[in-house]
Amino acid sequence: MAKRNKKIYKLKVFLRTACLSACVFAASMAFATEPMRLELKQAISIAGDSSLAAFRYRNLYESGYWAFRTFRANRLPSLSLNLTPARYYRDITSRYDYENNIDVYRSQQSYSASMGLNLRQNFDWLGGTFFVESDLDYMHNMGATNFSQFSSVPVRVGYSQELLGFNAFKWEKKIEPLKYEKVKKQYIYNMETVSENAVTYFFNLALAQTEHRLARESLESADTLYALGERRFRIAAISQAELLTLRLDLVNAKNTLENTRIALKRANAQLASFLGMDQNTDLEVTLPSVPVSRTIPAAEAIAYARDNSPELLSHRQNVLEAERTVNRTKVENLFTASFNASVGFNQVGDNFGAAYRNLMRQDLVSVSLSIPLVDWGVRKGKYNMALSELDVAQIAARQEEQSLDEEVMRTVDDFNIQIDLIKSAREAMDLSDMAYSQTQQRFMIGKSDLSSMTLASTRRQEASKNYIEALKNYWLSYYKLRRLTLYDFEMMIPLSRKFDFDNNVK
Repeated sequence: MAKRNKKIYKLKVFLRTACLSACVFAASMAFATEPMRLELKQAISIAGDSSLAAFRYRNLYESGYWAFRTFRANRLPSLSLNLTPARYYRDITSRYDYENNIDVYRSQQSYSASMGLNLRQNFDWLGGTFFVESDLDYMHNMGATNFSQFSSVPVRVGYSQELLGFNAFKWEKKIEPLKYEKVKKQYIYNMETVSENAVTYFFNLALAQTEHRLARESLESADTLYALGERRFRIAAISQAELLTLRLDLVNAKNTLENTRIALKRANAQLASFLGMDQNTDLEVTLPSVPVSRTIPAAEAIAYARDNSPELLSHRQNVLEAERTVNRTKVENLFTASFNASVGFNQVGDNFGAAYRNLMRQDLVSVSLSIPLVDWGVRKGKYNMALSELDVAQIAARQEEQSLDEEVMRTVDDFNIQIDLIKSAREAMDLSDMAYSQTQQRFMIGKSDLSSMTLASTRRQEASKNYIEALKNYWLSYYKLRRLTLYDFEMMIPLSRKFDFDNNVK
């Protein structure tokens, strides 16, 4: 009878082991192929190259970059060719009849063409424009009076200038480079945000992998303990309540394994999708080692943030634009004066050659004024409104600077304590592993109760999660600090300088 019971017990153990193996196999079916191993630096690099967010931010930067290139191109001489190769005109128009001293309607037909070269150069300091022009016009009248004429301006040199007016070129020279600097640093800021998101998804997957591994180990341990409990129950070493508790732990372990498998699949798909991969790509992340201890001075971080923050650059741009508006409305509140002068040659002839012989001098000098007399306070109102907007922009800039200083200070404080938290979390995880192993061995030989075993398992799982969370918090704080300061604390250079070097920006 004893032998028969022993055979039945061995059969139960075999069936239970087979069932356990099937559960573990089913839980890992989605990850049966060789996974793609991924480290944190690799994940951040791939996110910066292939994620949809990075692609969007690059296009936003390109738009600002070409706007700045257009501004720089406008500072260079521009040469344009204006052509009207053919213009035909036919209508009935009013003409004066000298013989009869009356106006009469007559039909007319004409063909004309024109061509002109125009070279222009803006002067930022004065706000004027220097130009060199050359024009050629041809006209042919058809009908009762049939004749042709050429009109030429071989060269005309001139300059136009607002004497007391608003100098738009001077303000563009101040604002446009700042706008590009803001666009560039906004792009770097956004890419550091991508790095932060990559860190979050990476450690979410790392935590899901750890929970799945612990759940699998817990299932194996619960199955072993339940088998041992059955054997002890037969010899009355434990009560039926304790055996039922072991059975409950086994059922809960199976449910937990299935839940962690689902969470693992979801975290894997989120990271793969964020990195621009197929959602079904099998990833296996490798936890980074304990980082090198590093302390960042708060004053140094605040100085970097003030120099590089795109938000502060945006407020500086707003202040400059408000100052430009004040300057424009102040000038318009008085009067405007403009000056135009040109010197050149022109001639008219019946043929092309005649139009370039015996050239006549062509001179032009003009000064024009615009003086407001009565506007019922419109200009004064615009000027006062511009002053108010300038005050608002300056106050907003100061508030943004204060908020940035506070956020940088908090982030530096968080970052500087993360290394100690990681070390203590690592120590707690090692201790919990040893405690769990020893408690399990003592339980196997009957020197530890079920409550101690459950407590040791719970502490082990919590310690593993806390260690991953500590690593995650460290790297999130580090990349947040990089985002706020736009400074690489490993290479000790601003990220904008590194960006210019990598992209050959001059």
